[in-house]
Amino acid sequence: LVRHLKVFGGDGEFAAWPANHGIWIWENEILVGFVRAKHKEGAGHTYNRDTARDYYGRSLNGGDTWTLENAYEHGQTAERYNNRLGDKATEPTSLQTAIDFSNPDLALTFQRVTNDRGPSHFYYSYDRGKQWNGPYRFPQYGPGTTNRTSYIVNGKHDLLSFVSIGHGSVGLVRTTDGGISWEYMTTIGPDKSDPGTTGFLTMPSSVRLDASTLLTIIRQREDTGEDLLVAYRSADDGKTWQKLADPVSDTGRNGSPPALLKLKDGRLCLAYAVRGKENQHSRMALKISTDNGQSWSKEMVFREKDGANWDIGYPRMIQRPDGKLVVVYYWNHAITNTASPYRYIAASIIDPEFVK
Repeated sequence: LVRHLKVFGGDGEFAAWPANHGIWIWENEILVGFVRAKHKEGAGHTYNRDTARDYYGRSLNGGDTWTLENAYEHGQTAERYNNRLGDKATEPTSLQTAIDFSNPDLALTFQRVTNDRGPSHFYYSYDRGKQWNGPYRFPQYGPGTTNRTSYIVNGKHDLLSFVSIGHGSVGLVRTTDGGISWEYMTTIGPDKSDPGTTGFLTMPSSVRLDASTLLTIIRQREDTGEDLLVAYRSADDGKTWQKLADPVSDTGRNGSPPALLKLKDGRLCLAYAVRGKENQHSRMALKISTDNGQSWSKEMVFREKDGANWDIGYPRMIQRPDGKLVVVYYWNHAITNTASPYRYIAASIIDPEFVK
């Protein structure tokens, strides 16, 4: 029911954090972004940050096989956090021509330059990410906009973008002119944008439930240090938000962001990592909601006990035309295979029967 594949990785390589990028699907063609760097032993993430660059994996057969693409060579030319371009980098400019969000081959991605001050920029593509237009400046809100990619298309020039602000708040912005201007609508949940705060909210994953109802799941750290996933629902198209029951009460060491998807049968599916504490093995899991996020099923683990330490997760997820789920995340076997501790990009292809 579950098959694990390697999207990209190898000896001496480090690859990580699909959730900081994006995933898109067109029929059976899938595109997913991540960071590639050289492996470097250390107490935290095991990479040489000076070598970090943005890359994409592309599959033409629903995730069975993958090819590697250098983001810079395809038009993503701005310096950003973990995309160390140096003198090759170009500066973001202001978008002058409206983006057509209804283009069937659209890909749109938002990126941050620093983790708590921003700024952020964005790119768009009309050919499934083969060539990106940009970088374009995105507004600074509060201490700074620290975006990843979570957007909902409403119409040709109308789009909602869920943004991260400062150290750790989540907001909703909207454009009705194709990305030329953006209106800040509201902050979702408590405001922890001040860099002095301990806890944070960040990295929302969001879906539209109906014409006026939205659901977002957010990575949260409590002021006391616990990491979890929280949920908020809006019944007025994003103007106001109500907190729901927490989908996941513990996401382990350092926490990890959610990947939320509305399935073809109308149910909601949530993918997430639970990062192992101390020297515990990490795991990847799913939960299902049949009531639009009011409640969630028991945890359905689809990967565990194969030697992954805490440095894993950050999933993105899509559903193929045949109903199978593809979850892309980063993984390792560093606990059991100390000679080969390298972090790599993994994909798990999950049969619909698994989440019946």
